[in-house]
Amino acid sequence: MSTQQAGQTVKSATPVAPKTTPTKGSPKGSEPKPASKMHRRSRSGCFTCRLRRKKCDEGKNQCKACKHLGLKCEYKRPMWWSNNEQRKQQKDTIKNIIKRTKMSEKTAQTGASTAGTPPGLSHSLPTSATYSEATARTRAASVESQHSPAYDFNQPLSHDYYDFHPHVVSPAYDANLHYQPFPSTPYEVDIKTERQMFVNDVPTRRDSSISTFSTYQPPPPHSLTSYPEDDWINENIYDTGDMFSAEEGLDMDFFDFSHGAPQASQQALIQVDECDRPLLDHFIDNVLRLIFPILEVNQHGSARTEVILPALESNRCYLHCCLSISAIHLKSTRGLQGEQIDSDIMRHRYATITELCEALKLDTNHLQILEATLGMIFFQCSVGRPGDALPDIPWHSHFEAATNLVRKLELPHAMIHDNNARSHPPFNMTLTSWIDILGATVIGRSPQFADTYREKNQSGSTSGLCELMGCEDSMMYLISEIACLDALKSNHGINDMQLCQLIGSLGNSLDTTEVTPESLAWPYSNTGALRPRQLSRNMTSIFRLAARIYLCSLVPHSTKADPTMQGLVERFTSGLQLIPHGPDGFDRSIVWPLLIAGSQSTPHSTFRQVLAGRIASLGEHAEFGSFGRMVRLLQEVWCQSDEADRTGSGLNVHWRDVMQQKGWDFLLI
Repeated sequence: MSTQQAGQTVKSATPVAPKTTPTKGSPKGSEPKPASKMHRRSRSGCFTCRLRRKKCDEGKNQCKACKHLGLKCEYKRPMWWSNNEQRKQQKDTIKNIIKRTKMSEKTAQTGASTAGTPPGLSHSLPTSATYSEATARTRAASVESQHSPAYDFNQPLSHDYYDFHPHVVSPAYDANLHYQPFPSTPYEVDIKTERQMFVNDVPTRRDSSISTFSTYQPPPPHSLTSYPEDDWINENIYDTGDMFSAEEGLDMDFFDFSHGAPQASQQALIQVDECDRPLLDHFIDNVLRLIFPILEVNQHGSARTEVILPALESNRCYLHCCLSISAIHLKSTRGLQGEQIDSDIMRHRYATITELCEALKLDTNHLQILEATLGMIFFQCSVGRPGDALPDIPWHSHFEAATNLVRKLELPHAMIHDNNARSHPPFNMTLTSWIDILGATVIGRSPQFADTYREKNQSGSTSGLCELMGCEDSMMYLISEIACLDALKSNHGINDMQLCQLIGSLGNSLDTTEVTPESLAWPYSNTGALRPRQLSRNMTSIFRLAARIYLCSLVPHSTKADPTMQGLVERFTSGLQLIPHGPDGFDRSIVWPLLIAGSQSTPHSTFRQVLAGRIASLGEHAEFGSFGRMVRLLQEVWCQSDEADRTGSGLNVHWRDVMQQKGWDFLLI
């Protein structure tokens, strides 16, 4: 579609003011004023204005609206933003302030009014002349009432309409009989304007805005739709400028985090040497957003404000770990070479290990040691290239220390005995479970806490895995069982008949988790908002198919050429269509399923073509972290297996064997 066509398509969807015919007695040549243009909603306004759904001028330190209303102007994500109950209380507080302000302004204007005059005739709304500051006028002084024949409905409504000075004191209305004849609150009228964009007659994005004005004249009962009291703001739309859904209710207080949210600027509280300040800035600005993409979708901002930044402030070991990760990311993304960048990586890596060892000797602060150890393991999944050759301790060696700390903190015991559906799982235990289950499949052993997952599966309770990494908890529990069976087979602890019986039993368990095809859909709504629960259903479907492929690969004498295996790989490839791709997509969140399916693909499989397309759409991001390592591993597996097929050797190449041959110690999750 050409640019001109696109412009015509969009233009056709833009609201146009209705044509009007001059009425008798109106001046000749008068033309109706054009319709007000839709303003583009700011993505960086203060959270108070975003809660009120009002335009924010984004003024330094304090925006104009908050200054007039005497409200706290917060550009950093406040505590009440992530809690539905606190958000509601904040809305009620702001609503009451606005109502008191409008009444006080109305009272000041009605001092000269006669007591017998009906309120609808003697009272008009405050105008910009009411305020001492010079503000833009939106209504003429004599025609501000919407009931005036000369009122122009095409004028844009002012977003600062109810702003006032903080020193204005509301009078005690109940104590003064003079105010008894008047209604306690003005009538509020909401005008919602929507704008839909079409591309090739397909609706893409829809923007909407709500403007509110008030009147003391009761509206006709048939002319306006009544709204519930709390609908002064659309509670179903969070104007956060991020990806998560406007159509699904999310639990913003799901996890039990080990830190409280930071209260001040983190840059001022995190103590680092001046030479390390660029590394810290780079980590916060460029690396932090890559670490927990699914958690960011489900609980916007919690990974930053409730996990990483508080740990950077209070945990020196964690800080050194993050600075080392930042240096690795700088080296790989900007092509930095030389002794300086390698020295930064190794210096902070050594400092992390040293402080960990000292803390373990003291046998105190187990929670801080655990979060630093998990950071050393997991953060590597987001940065670095496959060919990084700097010395490091294998991830599973770190994980052994992490599992000991988890047991000391009795986190598995707490999860087993807290099977309430509304429980708040410990975040560190959830992250440990993610690494434990999928990491066990990478090194071919049983998960450390397999018994815990088994009990959680039987009770049907959550561990928080779905909210953290996208796959439903029950599916991850079944993958844990398959990993146990894989380890049992590798250790020759079971005969073929018993193995096939257990494979059939786990296959039946996977059948019980199947969903109808209608429940799988594109995760973005018609308005362009991402629906986290739909994304989770799609990702769970991908993990389920990967689990089936993994389970079938355990069948004795099975090969990737088996029709059943190839059918599963083709179904997996079709399911990828429902996972958004590209730099803003979620391919980096399905590394393990891609590895399992890709290792069983044939040279002519559509999977390889689809994966090549998704790699191309990721661009340079496909070269980093676990995704880049997975691609490098699959390329080597395909090279060896395709060569075996050409020579007719019948060699079944396993991806774990290739990792051992190459000396790769990848955590591919």
